[in-house]
Parts: sequence; structure tokens; C-alpha cells
Amino acid sequence: MLLPPDLVTPVLVVDQARLERNLRDMAASAAARGIRLRPHAKTHKTAQIARLQLDLGAIGLTVATIGEAERFADAGVADLFIAYPIWPSPARVNRLRALADRVRLRVAAESPAAAQRLAPLSHGASPPEILVEIDSGHHRTGVPPDRAGEVGLAAARAGLPVAGVFTFPGHGYAPGAREQAAAQEAAALAAAAAALHDAGCERSGGSTPTAQLTADPPPTELRPGVYVFNDAQQLELGVCRGDQIALAAAATVVSHQAPGRFVLDCGSKVIGADRQPWSTGFGRVLDRPGARIVALSEHHATITLPPGMALPDLGQVIAVVPNHVCNAVNLADELLVIRDGEVFDAWRVMARGANS
Repeated sequence: MLLPPDLVTPVLVVDQARLERNLRDMAASAAARGIRLRPHAKTHKTAQIARLQLDLGAIGLTVATIGEAERFADAGVADLFIAYPIWPSPARVNRLRALADRVRLRVAAESPAAAQRLAPLSHGASPPEILVEIDSGHHRTGVPPDRAGEVGLAAARAGLPVAGVFTFPGHGYAPGAREQAAAQEAAALAAAAAALHDAGCERSGGSTPTAQLTADPPPTELRPGVYVFNDAQQLELGVCRGDQIALAAAATVVSHQAPGRFVLDCGSKVIGADRQPWSTGFGRVLDRPGARIVALSEHHATITLPPGMALPDLGQVIAVVPNHVCNAVNLADELLVIRDGEVFDAWRVMARGANS
């Protein structure tokens, strides 16, 4: 990634060519398998990338919260799925009703109790469709596949159309776990569709680690998010190559601490603090594959280099890849977009902080 000169750091930068290539590759992969693509927009939170995804054939977007759905509806996205087990309080039901009047809306249901509380939405002009969340092995939320029918029946009794089932194979985010997670996802979605007595219903799944793996039977819809930028986790898992990293934090070398050790001006308030137990650091230095971010504070990142690798100069600006790009983007007001080593645009992170 060629960084522009004289950047005021720290700042998140997006390589336009890499971004667009990532978008095209995922769109082509889904299309070649006859699978509809509904990318998760919580990763990028920007209207511009949403438009690029839709122009490349995405049928709509996935979001994590009602707030994100409201922001993307404001940006003109007409088909949205809130893939989160919302507890339908009266205030949330009112917001969902207003959204359903503006866009084609799909909402998650994870329990019969939650599905029943969505009943007031059945009286609107355009009731949202319900997708039942199932657990395919991640063990976070979702009912066992054979209980999908209970939630679907509760939604139907509440007067709402049931479109199908969905899951998140998050247990694929571990070394060597992607293939098994994809197989478990396929089996769970098929079992859940059978529990709904609807073999033709939507079977929505996918994550960036599993999205391009062959599954039997394949999902009807994929919802990857991180693929637009990729990040240090995807790099370490072998999901992407270094030249597919489309977002990095531009950071300045502010201190030399010892031979093979230096400090940058980007801490947890810029790149986020996520670190999985299997991760080898708090992120990656893009042009120094052997470097490791060994310590992270709010405004500093401490880097160690392998023996023999020269320290960068004080004042030098280098590219740092966050471990979890979704968190980094949610910390930024805007993304600087670069092309051929020059800044040519700035995209507002318009759904930043829309967490409710």
C-alpha cells in the first residue's frame, strides 16, 4: 500500500484499487455459485461502499442494529436485514415499523417470546419478514436447528411472514477451523429449513473466513462483511493475502526504544484493542511481515522487529493493519481514500456509533 506523503497521523486510509478488487472478487464468487450476496455493512459503515456493493449485484445489505438500518435507509438502501436478536421493546417496535414503511425489511427472531412481541408490526402496510436465528456451532445466540420451527410458528401466529433461517459461523475465526465451521453451517441451515417444513426457504449464512468455501448444501444467501477491507485476523488465518488488505492505519514512528523496537502514534483508540488468543500481536505492519505489535495503549503501539531488520526512521509514516477492522472503522469519523499514492476522497463513517 503506497501511502501519500505528509499525512496527518494517525488516520485510516483505504486503497481504492484493492477495495474494488475485493468487492468484485466476492461478488463474482457468489454469482458463480448461484448464491445471493447480502454483505454485512457493519464493517464499513459508509454510503459509498454500500453503493459499490449494490452496483456489483448485492441484493441488499445486512446490518447489526436498528440504528445502522436507519442510517443506511437514509442513504437510500432499500433492502435491509437486521441480523441481530432484537428484544422488541415498544420503542424498538416503533422504530422497526417506521423502517418497514421505508424499506424492504427483514428482522431476526431468536425466541418465541421475541417473535410474539413483534406482533404489532403485522398491522403495518409492509410487515417485515422474519428470519429465525439458529446456532450452527458458534454458541453465541440462536436456537438449535431442530427448534427453528417453534420460533417460526410464533412469528406466523404473530401475523408476520417467515422468510427462512440464518446463522453466523463465527467459530470459523480460528486457525484450521474454517472448513469444519462451513460444513456445520450447511448442515444446521438444512436441518432448520426442515424444521420449518420449507425446503425452499432462505438459508442465510456466511462469514468472511467461510464465504468462499464450498458447502453442501450451499446457503441461498451470504453475509460476509470484513472481506471489503480484510484485516490482520484474516491474514493470519490465511483467508487473504497481504495485497488484499485494503484498509490500514497510517501511523508515524515517534520513538526508538532499543535495537529492533520502536513506537508508533496509533493505539487502541485508532486500531482497536481486539486480540484473539491465537493472534501473534495487536495487528500487523504491512510492509514488514516479521514485525509484531507487542503492546498497545490508547495512543501508542510498540513494535518489535526480527533480528537484522532495520528500524524505520523517526518521523516515517508506515501502514498498520488492525486485527479487527470493524472496530477500527467504528472509531473513525472518516476514511481517507487513496489512489496511486494520493488522497482523492474522504468518506464519512456515517453509521459510526449507531449501536442501538
